[in-house]
Amino acid sequence: MEGRWVETLSLFYQMNANAVSSEERPDNYTVPIALKSCAGLRKLEQGKMIHGFLKKGKIDNDMFVGSALIELYTKCGQMNDAVKVFTEYSKPDVVLWTSIVTGYEQNGSPELALAFFSRMVVLEHVSPDPVTLVSAASACAQLSDFNIGRSVHGFVKRRGFDAKLCLANSMLDMYGKLGSIKNAANLFREMPNKDIISWSSMIACYASNGAETNALDLFNEMIDKRIEPNRVTVVGALRACASSSNLEEGTRIHKLAINYGFELDIIVSTALMDMYMKCFSPEKAIDLFNRMPYKDVVSWAVLFSGYAEVGMAHMSLGLFCNMLSSGTRPDAIALVKILTASSELGILQQAVCLHALITKSGFESDEFIGASLIELYAKCSSIDNANKFFKGLTHKDVVTWSSMISAYGFHGLGEEALKLFYQMTNHSDVQPNEVTFVSILSACSHAGLIEDGIKMFHVMVNEYQLIPGSEHYGIMVDLLGRMGELDRALDLINDMPMQAGPHVWGALLGACRIHENIKMGEFAAQNLFPLDPNHAGYYTLLSNIHCVHKNWHDAAKVRTLIKENRLKKIVAQSMVEIKNKVYSFVAGDRFCRESDQIYEMLRKLDAKMREEGYDPPVLSQEMQF
Repeated sequence: MEGRWVETLSLFYQMNANAVSSEERPDNYTVPIALKSCAGLRKLEQGKMIHGFLKKGKIDNDMFVGSALIELYTKCGQMNDAVKVFTEYSKPDVVLWTSIVTGYEQNGSPELALAFFSRMVVLEHVSPDPVTLVSAASACAQLSDFNIGRSVHGFVKRRGFDAKLCLANSMLDMYGKLGSIKNAANLFREMPNKDIISWSSMIACYASNGAETNALDLFNEMIDKRIEPNRVTVVGALRACASSSNLEEGTRIHKLAINYGFELDIIVSTALMDMYMKCFSPEKAIDLFNRMPYKDVVSWAVLFSGYAEVGMAHMSLGLFCNMLSSGTRPDAIALVKILTASSELGILQQAVCLHALITKSGFESDEFIGASLIELYAKCSSIDNANKFFKGLTHKDVVTWSSMISAYGFHGLGEEALKLFYQMTNHSDVQPNEVTFVSILSACSHAGLIEDGIKMFHVMVNEYQLIPGSEHYGIMVDLLGRMGELDRALDLINDMPMQAGPHVWGALLGACRIHENIKMGEFAAQNLFPLDPNHAGYYTLLSNIHCVHKNWHDAAKVRTLIKENRLKKIVAQSMVEIKNKVYSFVAGDRFCRESDQIYEMLRKLDAKMREEGYDPPVLSQEMQF
């Protein structure tokens, strides 16, 4: 396509240069074609030259020419110039209106796109066409505004456009991005005709909004109806497998991808690798990665972030170095992922090296990279470096403020976190958001500042009119539980406006373990296990509570459940850096060369502690030296 655009412009210039009379010069039929080529090639300056030629030739009042000019400026990101062209027309038609609405939507200004759409329909009484409505629906999705989205859908129905497949698919996509599974499913069911885009959009809607089983059921229904999936359909189904750690279904979809011939398509391969990583099968992800003919930065990032997610962060850095050696340059997302992976290791020297790379690559001002770097320094036990980097930022947004507050909380510096919160709210233009309150509440919880935490919760709700989410309630339960206020924690759960999730009940169960409250612990477990039946750690917590009270029979029953359900507790991995070399080990590790000396030292420490009068609590699994 690019070659044709270049050839079109060449012919346009030849035509203009060889013209003898005005009749032979470019007119309002040929000029829009040339402008379209400039837009496709993003040749702004050449487009402006043609615009100047139009003014000289006095043919720029043609609607088709105006539409082409607006398309040129919008595709080149020059919305001010696009609006100037638009305002030159006293009575713009639907094509011009659509061009400006689409331009704002595609340039990340959904508010202005909908403002022009509203002005077009309400004030100017211009009837939008399906293309206009597709752009309006996309703008609603960008704004995450469900009410306006429903209004646009209602408008589509009233105008009789709901039978148009392209518009119905656009509405499906909008509802999916707005997280409205019910409306999307109703629309999908009512559609008289469906194409592969319809099926793909509905599968993606389910997969992106926590309904992985529905996504896979719909995908299998499509296959049973002998509807051939495309790459987008397969990627949506694989995301559902990844979110639900459904290796069996993911492997079956992999075989389908091979049969349809797009296993090694880069977006499919990347989704497959992500699925295998999230299903704890890194060897299969690596095998596929090695067979990929082309690897982009996204493929590399999926691999090294996947290793971190399965507890093998030490592998991530090696892969990142291999990526750099291959000539692939990291983008902002890849850098955030490697910073997150490195934070699992907590090695300061690596943090300093990554910081230098970020500075050299020109990404230091990126808000998400800055926040990740602060978190990395904090997890490397270098709160001073985190604070120094934070203070050195010329522009601090809510993301970086929240990250620094979280860093103080991670180090148990609750008072410092509170000071920074008040500094942000009283001496900057930045307003706290939901994430900020997650950070400050967590900081209060870790520091045992129970009253300050309760006060922050009320500030969030009453002063900033923010609606607490499940994570905020989980932290509050943890905060109250740490201080032994178990009854208050349970009252808070009962007063929650939404169903308490597993992390909320898990926080209460953990608190019952600390304070040896077996009755409430059993109650928490009864609510928790149906919500997250595959989390072995929760079963172990309940078993330990029984052990503390010497209820060996009940503890054994819980342990039997773990075995019967074939649950496995994720093994924690520790790392230590000695003389620029990283050593990793897990509980009960015997593979280290120095394991005999390590366990000998542990035996001595255990004996010393007992001599000093320390009586360790009896747990369901005794450490065996």
